[in-house]
Amino acid sequence: MEDKQTKIPFKKLFLSVFLARILSFVALITLIGFIIGIIFLFDSEETNIKKNTILHVQLKGLIAEKGSAELDPLSLSINSTNGLSALLYGLESAASDDNIEGLFLDFGTLNCGMATAQELRNGIQRFKESKKFVVAYNSGEYISQQAYYLASVADEVYGFPTSTFQWLGLGGELYFIKDMLSKLGVEVAILKGNNNDFKSAVEPLFLNKMSDSSRLQMNAYMQSTWNSMLDDIIGSRPLTYDLLNSYASNLDIKNVEDAVDKGLMDKSLYKDEVLKILMKKVNVTAQKDLNLYQFSDYSNDVFFRNQTLSQAGEPTVAVILAEGSIAKEGKGFSSDNICKLFREVRKMKSIKSVVFRVNSPGGSALASEEIWREVALTNKEKKVVVSMGDYAASGGYYVSTPADFIFADPTTLTGSIGVFGVLPYTKEMLGKIGVDVDIIGTHEHSVMSLNRKLTDAEFAIAQGEVNNIYQQFLERVSNGRNLTKEAVNQIARGRVWTGADAKSVGLVDSIGSLYTAINYAKSLNGNKSDDVIYFPKVKEDPFKELISFMEHQELNIEPSNNIMKHPVLQSIERSIQFSSEWNGTMMRLPFQIEYK
Repeated sequence: MEDKQTKIPFKKLFLSVFLARILSFVALITLIGFIIGIIFLFDSEETNIKKNTILHVQLKGLIAEKGSAELDPLSLSINSTNGLSALLYGLESAASDDNIEGLFLDFGTLNCGMATAQELRNGIQRFKESKKFVVAYNSGEYISQQAYYLASVADEVYGFPTSTFQWLGLGGELYFIKDMLSKLGVEVAILKGNNNDFKSAVEPLFLNKMSDSSRLQMNAYMQSTWNSMLDDIIGSRPLTYDLLNSYASNLDIKNVEDAVDKGLMDKSLYKDEVLKILMKKVNVTAQKDLNLYQFSDYSNDVFFRNQTLSQAGEPTVAVILAEGSIAKEGKGFSSDNICKLFREVRKMKSIKSVVFRVNSPGGSALASEEIWREVALTNKEKKVVVSMGDYAASGGYYVSTPADFIFADPTTLTGSIGVFGVLPYTKEMLGKIGVDVDIIGTHEHSVMSLNRKLTDAEFAIAQGEVNNIYQQFLERVSNGRNLTKEAVNQIARGRVWTGADAKSVGLVDSIGSLYTAINYAKSLNGNKSDDVIYFPKVKEDPFKELISFMEHQELNIEPSNNIMKHPVLQSIERSIQFSSEWNGTMMRLPFQIEYK
């Protein structure tokens, strides 16, 4: 007799696996919670900052405008980001904390934009002004140029002897998919504001290489960013522009030993040797007496205490943090969310000025207009000061235009004043896989779908709407920057500018960081000691101690790696996500930037 394999219904199988996963997670959390309770019961004094403490700066994960940490019950992993605002406040507090002797910068590859790295570097530079030491250690398989840029601010810069470190300059590559779409049977119609020749986000859909306009702005961006990096490095190290450019041109630096030989680093050392240097600085002879304290814990604690007091008091400056693609809905840079925060700030009588921190490549034109309106209304009652982060481009610049004053970092990507739309036609592609589409409607234009090409008249109407939105964009900039519409059009056309170049053409008022913008907002109130409150409001994280324990004790609860974590596939996923956000008319940065 033939054995019959028992079939288990999918629903029952899914529920059993899901419940088992949840129960395992709950058991794990309970166990860890018990361990943490025991640790803090018998070792509560260790959470206090003692004399001769060195803050250990290990920046793992993304550096965003606002910090967060979440436990993912399905993957049993921690999704965390470091908040730039908290990090900067932590550096400011540490500079005046008598128990803090110095900083130990100990990191490999960073995950942040160039302007964020620059703001953090400036914060460390201000810490150095307190006459406390800063030691940097570059390690890991590969040391990125961005990580070195940040480390170069230190008094002493060391590297792991066998780490790879290549000084190459800045560069990038773009993927063009016009021929692939053609083979798939997908046609794409492009709508761009008139004269938007620099709005190159859609070029990969209909070209096989960069246009002259796109290449021009990319070269200008990379050169301006590179020069800004060199400015800062030369200010901290005995190097020159000619030397650093020569090293990059000739591939003179391929590893840490080369970096030491050429003066970018002081010595190649192992970790224990660096720790001995730190021990000597705080006058201890045994490594167990070396008091290293996690900087992320310190900065989050002091920032939370400061914000708790501000929320209970009468703050005079509000900082609204807005980051990500601009959309109508969602928790991030959505008009539903940001508009609500501006309305809340306007109702607070104690608030006299507002800093609007913009870090966005743009997005929805409709959502940008909604946010623009709230910024304009707020500026009539309380002066709004914009601080631009890594990006404040297209829609990100649009929402900044009503502000009283605009600061940008030297490497901020801004401008990109232009609009576009994408109209794909997929009927031919569906036909290749045996799918036919028939259309019926009450009127000639009643069906507008991906399966029907627009008539010439319909396309002209759609193009006219895009042109109208672009003209409105020009008017917003013209009114906000006190420039003629014709003058704005000369520097618009979708072109991207760095913060340094944007100042020269009048798109921003001054070069300065978030720290600079907050101090400027305080000066508008006539009191530099004003309390500052951040939005979204800082709240106590119920899992704070648990997450800190899991991160710093290096407790590995992540599942095994799978193929979807391959960097190439992750890059493709990000590109798909990038283009999938193109709904309606878009005000969007024409390219994506990744620093490695």
